[in-house]
Amino acid sequence: MNKTAQPKAGKPEAAKPKAGKPENGEPETGQSEKPLQVLVVDDEPLARSRMRSLLGDCRNPRAELAAEAANTPDAMDLLVRQRFDAALIDIHMPGANGMQLARQLNALPAPPPFIFVTAYAEHALDAFELDAVDYLTKPVRCDRLEAALQKAVRARLARAAQGDALDGQWVLISERGRAQRIPLAEVLYFKAEQKYVTVRTVAASYVLNDSLNQIEAKYPGRFLRINRNALVLPAAMRAIVRQRDFIDGESWAVRLAGVDELLTISRRQVSAVRQALGQE
Repeated sequence: MNKTAQPKAGKPEAAKPKAGKPENGEPETGQSEKPLQVLVVDDEPLARSRMRSLLGDCRNPRAELAAEAANTPDAMDLLVRQRFDAALIDIHMPGANGMQLARQLNALPAPPPFIFVTAYAEHALDAFELDAVDYLTKPVRCDRLEAALQKAVRARLARAAQGDALDGQWVLISERGRAQRIPLAEVLYFKAEQKYVTVRTVAASYVLNDSLNQIEAKYPGRFLRINRNALVLPAAMRAIVRQRDFIDGESWAVRLAGVDELLTISRRQVSAVRQALGQE
């Protein structure tokens, strides 16, 4: 006759959780997953510090401060170089405010979902017209922040499901008998020079045989023509610089992120460049 196996003496074994949903019916939060990487943009150090603490308290979803910026130019520098899962943007800041930052952010190839955080409620309608996923008023509660971040996660998943419009798009460069593909998302500008077009990324320059008109037609709305010889990625523009020349007199140029070269702006396009920079 077989005896029933008895547990060994000692500490009782902890009951192993069953697979699937927890007993409270809430889905598992995936504690092993990396927390959401969040950019915080606010000109007040104390506000950024409080948001850092609030993000650390978030559990559904988990989140952390990946980077912070005190103004729009610093924020755009970060957004061009780094990927974020969400951005928390204050509206009232010196210089270009949060609304202007949102317009520039929306020009990026793959902008993160963004949430406005402000002490004022009157900008809510404008905020949602800019495709903000939520609008938080200060002081922000942790549960309200978690709800906003959940919306950001859903927005990010929806964009991924639709597919990035730039995925699979390349600029084909033929050089010395070999073909090379440059991701369109890396291109800062196209500049016509005599019989060819220069394609510029942060890392290098390439030569292309297409004309600017062909390029502009191929990627409508992505690049801004700042003069008859140059198409520039609006999100890469950082500032307008005044120049003086003995022959042409006063002129204007645009400074881009990641490159030292200044690109001349035609007089008729100065207003369009200012608008893209959020200065009008």
